Amino acid sequence: MMAQFQEVLRQSSLHPKPAGLVLQYGTAGFRTNAKHLDHIMFRMGLLATLRSKKTKATIGVMVTASHNPEEDNGVKLVDPMGEMVTQAWEGYATLLANAEQQDVLTSLKEIIEKEAVNMSQEANVFLGRDTRCSSARLSQAVLDGVSALGGHSKDYGLVTTPQLHYMVCCQNTGDKYGEATVEGYYNKLSQAYIQLIKHAPNCTDDQKHLCVDGANGIGALKVREMEAHLKSGLQISLVNDGSQGKLNDQCGADFVKVQQKPPSGMKMNPGERCCSFDGDADRIVYYYTDSEGQFHLLDGDKIATLISTFLKELLTQAGLNLNIAVVQTAYANGSSTRYLEDTMKVIVRCTKTGVKHLHHAAQEFDIGVYFEANGHGTVLFSKSAEEKIQQLSKDPNTDDERKTAALLLQNTINVINQTVGDAISDMLLIEAILATKGLTVQQWDAIYSDLPNRQLKVKVSDRRVIDTTDAERRAVRPAGLQETIDSLVKKYRQARSFVRPSGTEDVVRVYAEAETQESADALAHEVSLAVYRLAGGVGDEPKPLH
Repeated sequence: MMAQFQEVLRQSSLHPKPAGLVLQYGTAGFRTNAKHLDHIMFRMGLLATLRSKKTKATIGVMVTASHNPEEDNGVKLVDPMGEMVTQAWEGYATLLANAEQQDVLTSLKEIIEKEAVNMSQEANVFLGRDTRCSSARLSQAVLDGVSALGGHSKDYGLVTTPQLHYMVCCQNTGDKYGEATVEGYYNKLSQAYIQLIKHAPNCTDDQKHLCVDGANGIGALKVREMEAHLKSGLQISLVNDGSQGKLNDQCGADFVKVQQKPPSGMKMNPGERCCSFDGDADRIVYYYTDSEGQFHLLDGDKIATLISTFLKELLTQAGLNLNIAVVQTAYANGSSTRYLEDTMKVIVRCTKTGVKHLHHAAQEFDIGVYFEANGHGTVLFSKSAEEKIQQLSKDPNTDDERKTAALLLQNTINVINQTVGDAISDMLLIEAILATKGLTVQQWDAIYSDLPNRQLKVKVSDRRVIDTTDAERRAVRPAGLQETIDSLVKKYRQARSFVRPSGTEDVVRVYAEAETQESADALAHEVSLAVYRLAGGVGDEPKPLH
């Protein structure tokens, strides 16, 4: 063991920490300008090795900064079942990342002691990276960390974040979930997709056609590879494929969602289905323009509604009594919540913002559908739900209608990446549902109409002044803020508003929705003023939007 620690010390000096740099491991892992990350990557290689020894399983490390600009990079750890690393180990990641050079061993030993890690246990780490020019160099630093503690590593090179999550899960379930290769991923998803669209009414070439904005990132490369497996079931036109533009620059899911307009390079015909991935392909949003040239966005709420409606109908046809729930955050549009609860009679659960909160809540149901409004989401099936669906599909006494529904449910399970939100998997599921139900993108959009909304942010000297409860929908501090919000909301029809501290910077995020855009804008502005006055706003008072 001493020899291992000596090797850690030796290698650690080759990956020095910049003076004064402090980073926090959050939902997105670590993320900052790539030039500050070399020591972080080395230390996350060390931590992943310890985590593997502790869990006696393969751990994943993904080098990516997702929808951030190209000059940034980051790293996320992936736990044995393909899920995000547990909260306690997020704390260890922060501890290790911020230890001064001379304290790295002390921090490492503290983690080993607290977790009673057996250092003679074998360790296995899977590594993946996105297309940023800094990713190859930073990946090498991770591999150095793994080898310093005597761990084994497998470098998958260029993969999407969800593909790495998938591979880790496959490895640790003894291939029960699938084969731990990129080829295995393509085969599983594409075969399930092809089986699903067999039940679709005859599609025209127009209906099979989809424009995909690859955000000039890894998703573009992988969609190209996937296409060959789809046997012309889907005809994809790919823009922002990385051959010309910069990663996430004027393109990608985040740009489209925030700017409410198409990405650069996308020439849209009226009514044509289009979608955008983000930089590491774990988010997706759909959109189209109508005959007047008006832009229409179908975000995570619309996606969750489409998927849960489809699943609920199949469960009814199959005669399966399984509980299905949609998990949302406070940012979900009020119209989607009302439609799901009142029309579809689906359970809706609200959680705090952040994928890990939605994922955990979704695990409490037979079938849990979760999507953040930004387009990050997936569907989780409990083991017993999967078994009941499988039994029904194989039961010789099942009548044809129930058997067909059970087989559709089974193929739906196989097209979904249950480990994490996955733009490619979600795209195939959405395309299969639209084809099977014979829906155009306009008909999907018309299921319900979004309430107009507005998001703003207010700079404050310390975001911790704001404290919330009820899944971030009500402010408990500072005193008087929630009462002010309540009285402002009463001035407008179909209105609601909430505020929450940012997870990463000293700003307070304000959300408002109301019957008209003018009302939503006015409410958002008035709530911003209340935050500025009661929570120690910095700089000029917020100005009205118009």
